[in-house]
Amino acid sequence: MSNSTMTAGTVHETTSKACAVPAPAVLPQIREPQRIAPADARALTKLFLLRLDALEEGTHEYQYVRNTLIEMNLTLVRYVARRFSGRRDSTEDMRQVGTIGLIKAIDRFDVSRGVEFTTLAVPYIQGEIQRLFRDTTWSVHVPRRLQELRIELARAREQLEGQGVHEPSVADLATHLDVDEAEVAEGVVAANGYHTDSIDRPIQASGSMQQTGLVADLMGTEDPALALAENIQALKPHLAELGDRDRTLLELRFGAEMTQAEIGEELDLSQMHVSRLLTRIYARLRKEMLATN
Repeated sequence: MSNSTMTAGTVHETTSKACAVPAPAVLPQIREPQRIAPADARALTKLFLLRLDALEEGTHEYQYVRNTLIEMNLTLVRYVARRFSGRRDSTEDMRQVGTIGLIKAIDRFDVSRGVEFTTLAVPYIQGEIQRLFRDTTWSVHVPRRLQELRIELARAREQLEGQGVHEPSVADLATHLDVDEAEVAEGVVAANGYHTDSIDRPIQASGSMQQTGLVADLMGTEDPALALAENIQALKPHLAELGDRDRTLLELRFGAEMTQAEIGEELDLSQMHVSRLLTRIYARLRKEMLATN
């Protein structure tokens, strides 16, 4: 058996032993990571993720482990990209942005949670590919599914308004149509972009041909709180990845507006310990937000 290949049985046996310790001390040298069979890649990924978690970022070994993880799991990118094979977008473009999602999943994977890597990686890869569609496709093409959903949403809105529901929310529409709220939100976005107009088009007074200005004149100025709202939305998925204690600390500090001393009394911790915990949480969230941007 060569250094670059390993049977599935051997890999799984090694993995089960490695899981009993925080991280394996020695990893196999893999010369051609992209040629490893998927079953072997899954088992090796567990070993490499454990090792990556124990290494210092920026070291030579850290780069080797991280790069090998990326190459071993490119099959996941190809697998997810095949789901969108009917799209007009280039397969190569989908694989490129999908690889970005794979890298984000590797960097953000928490081995202590004890979940399969694919559980995190596939949604990240799919999310990056879908973002590609949102950024490059909807301005010129709306999928047939969303075209049909736009009509259903219009009918549902009329029916709900007829029942006395003023300005139905996404939740109201989702319940009425018995579909996911995410699908309704996607349909609302598509419906808003169904008709386009030029901001340089002249506005004419009602009932006359007199020009009163341009469409651009009706556009509002940028809300100074818009960036804050965007940051809050971007922060939500990172907050969801925190442990229960970390989320409780943030809720007490910013939700209940308690001081560190008050939080310490509430959780039976010293003020210094609370300060250290909050500092660590802030640093983690700041790092993840900068990586996302």
